[in-house]
Amino acid sequence: MIPARRVSLLLYNGGLTNADESSFMTTPHFSTLQRLARSLLFVCTGLLTLNAYAWGHAAHHAVALVAEQSLTPVARKNLRRLLLQEPGATLASVSSWADKQRLPGTAKWHYLNFPENQCQYQAARDCPDGACVVEAARQQIAILRSMSASDMQRLQALKYVVHLVADVHQPLHAGFAHDRGGNAYQVQAFGRGTNLHALWDTGLVQAIEPDAQKLASLLTAMPRVAPWVFADLGGSMIVAAEESCRIVRLPWFYPSRQVSSDYAGQSSPIISMRLRLASARLAVILNEALQH
Repeated sequence: MIPARRVSLLLYNGGLTNADESSFMTTPHFSTLQRLARSLLFVCTGLLTLNAYAWGHAAHHAVALVAEQSLTPVARKNLRRLLLQEPGATLASVSSWADKQRLPGTAKWHYLNFPENQCQYQAARDCPDGACVVEAARQQIAILRSMSASDMQRLQALKYVVHLVADVHQPLHAGFAHDRGGNAYQVQAFGRGTNLHALWDTGLVQAIEPDAQKLASLLTAMPRVAPWVFADLGGSMIVAAEESCRIVRLPWFYPSRQVSSDYAGQSSPIISMRLRLASARLAVILNEALQH
């Protein structure tokens, strides 16, 4: 068993190593995204929702679309077999299912609260009842991998996995309890009042590209990402949660109450990187879990 330790991620084709979100800021792609986000920030009036659950529709669909491009033939075949239980369903179309099916027992599956002074995951402290995004994803990955689970059980697990893997890469899904992951931090952006969580879920993503297919193309054009692989695939969820927490602790992350175009310029490359990492990790998980 490979320990779920903190590791660096390697980006290649871009010539970067030890690449976390801050090192990506040195690339030409970062500058392009900054200019794009600044130009679009205040054009997107009305795109935010006041109460957000997770990455918006476009982000979840884009992560699924990019991940599917990296599936092995065997994984792709088994994915299609599972999806045949719901005619017309695709990996992208089921990627937001978990938000539509929220129940009292699953609401906590979408996020994790860290202490404000550190970002090292400790299950007993951070997820004592197993009801958080890290442990829920690990449980659903185990069902998806299971030889004894029925195809219907595995399809439901697939729907959770594709969603929760993306969720944990949204920084505020691994934020702090005192402001409910940014939901209680009110800001003015896009010509209206909203909260920081909604801004990261939807508004800033829409400023990059509102169309899921086009957003997926932008992500595909980014430097390729090689996620570390764990014998326990849930290990990547821990790494992703800790990365998200460190982003939330960046000095500039909590903006002034009036969001500026500069804030969009800083955040858009990080959002793109998080979505790209989510798609890469999702592909690794699905390739291993869908071998049968």
